[in-house]
Parts: sequence; C-alpha cells; structure tokens
Amino acid sequence: MGSINTVRGLMQRHDLYARKGMGQNFLLDQNIINKIAESADIEADDYIVEIGPGLGSLTQALAKRSQGVLAIDIDLRLKAVLEETLADYSNVEVVFQDILKTDIENELIKAFELKEIKPYKVCANIPYNITTPIIFQLLKDCPHMQSAVLMMQKEVGNRILASPGNKDYGRLTVAVGCFAKIEHILNVSSNCFYPRPQVDSVVLKFTPNQNPDYLQIDEACFHKLLNTAFQQRRKTILNICAGFFNQDKSVVKIKLQQLGLDPNLRPENLSQQDYINLLKEFNENRGYYQR
Repeated sequence: MGSINTVRGLMQRHDLYARKGMGQNFLLDQNIINKIAESADIEADDYIVEIGPGLGSLTQALAKRSQGVLAIDIDLRLKAVLEETLADYSNVEVVFQDILKTDIENELIKAFELKEIKPYKVCANIPYNITTPIIFQLLKDCPHMQSAVLMMQKEVGNRILASPGNKDYGRLTVAVGCFAKIEHILNVSSNCFYPRPQVDSVVLKFTPNQNPDYLQIDEACFHKLLNTAFQQRRKTILNICAGFFNQDKSVVKIKLQQLGLDPNLRPENLSQQDYINLLKEFNENRGYYQR
C-alpha cells in the first residue's frame, strides 16, 4: 500500500477513481502512516474510530495496534477494495454512512456488540471538504472520545493552532479551543498522496478539555459574538461590543477596562477566555450567564 504502482493497480482492478468532490486523496507514505498511528497512543484493548478509510492503509496500521477499528465512509464504491485490503484483519468493521449523520458511539456499540460504550480514540485522514463539521461533531457529540488524531489541510490546521495576534487567528481558533487541547503532530507533504492534492497537510491531536467557564454562558450567543467580531476585524473591540450588546460606548469602555482589555484592541488580539469574559460581563443581567 506504500507504493504508487500498488495503489494504481488496486484502483484499476476495482475500476475505481478518486472523487475530488469527496476529498479523496489516498495516503501512500508508510512512514507517515506509522507516525500517525503511533501518535494516537493506542493500547491493545483500545477501540478506534476511523473516518474516511480510503483504501485501508491507515486502517491496517490501526488494526495491528488495537482491539478493534470501526471505519466509516460514505463511498460504497470502496466496499470491494476494503474487503481485499482488510481481508486479514478480523477486528475491523466497515460501515458506509454519512459521518455527519452518524451516531458514532452507537455505531461503535453495534459494530463490536458492546454492552455499553467504552472510552475510545479517533484516528483519521478526514475528508478535507467537511473538516470543521467533523471536528465539532467529535468534540461536542462524542463524550466518551479520549482523543482524536486528525489529518487535515495545512491551512485549516494553522488556523486552529494560531495564537492571538496571528493573521490566522479567528473564530475557528477560539471555538475549537473551548473544547480541546490541540497538539501539532507533523506536517505532511502533498507528495505523500495519490492523486497528489494541491495543498500540504498537517496532523493535529485533539484532547477533549472543555473550558469550565464555557459551560456557564449561552453557546449560541457566544458564537454570534465570534461571528460578529471576526467579520469586522478592522473595528475596535469597543465599537464591536457597543453594537453587539447595544450599549453606550462610555459604559462599554468602563467594562472593558474592568476586564483588563484595551478598548482599542482588534478581534484577533483577544484570547478565548477574553471572549468568554466579555459575554459574562455584558450579559449576566440578561439571562445568558447562568450562575
């Protein structure tokens, strides 16, 4: 599976071609595959969820290290290919579903006939066209997930990892940071894929670690604030808050100073905690801040 000729031959035998609309670029580099699997810190009794198994190269590496692998893909054309490449791995269950419509933990119970859901890990080269929805699905809807090692487009990874003041810092950075600790694992060149994509990739590790203050605010209002702020990057936080919270600028200025924030700061200068504190300060008397 680490040879482009092997992969081409496999695809030709099954009359298979990569669908660009599904973000199908198959990872070839066995060294990279092993590094990704190793970074998941898999124990022999772990169950693993893989999203987008492709031709099964990463699936094989995960199966060798774990109790069982649940591989989820939407493309039924891959069924025959995966039956061939995973024939020697009895601990792999493949289901063909839209991941965004899948109850992952329920599928894990069914796949391995578990009496109840157990802590599990996710490791995947996820479809790049739905990266953000997948990340939030895992962090918000999978309470028993211990960690997720995900490969994604490098540009998206840079946005997730960005620090305040960085040009890549934005609402995605802040929103993801409310749910997890993020670690950079490795960069992956476009040369490691077939077909070769036009972008490089990065592997990140997400460890759920929800900010306790985030649980005390209205989630919908918080994301509206982020959307408003980062759609108006050139405005000061003073002007943004005055408009968003419908309060006089003189009142807003005092509250910002009480929070230790310079009213002339721009949206990209505020940390995740700063945005949470803003909502708590301005909305505590309007029912959004649940004491």
